[in-house]
Amino acid sequence: MKKQRTTYTSPLDALVNISKRLSLYEKKYNLISENFYYKFTKGELEDDKEIIEWANDYQHYIAIKSDIERTLNSVAS
Repeated sequence: MKKQRTTYTSPLDALVNISKRLSLYEKKYNLISENFYYKFTKGELEDDKEIIEWANDYQHYIAIKSDIERTLNSVAS
């Protein structure tokens, strides 16, 4: 399997695009990403390709969101 790499123009652009992907998963599985990720980390879900991609997208979402929040907090200080 060949991994595809996407380059974004800004962290905000990346956050928006990842949010859109998360929304598609949430609609498909009728489960919000936060609850999904909790179940995933507890081993309650299958480890198929789509589930792993969802988990990776959610991890990236959290990391990017945290970076943006840190930047905003440092600017506001």
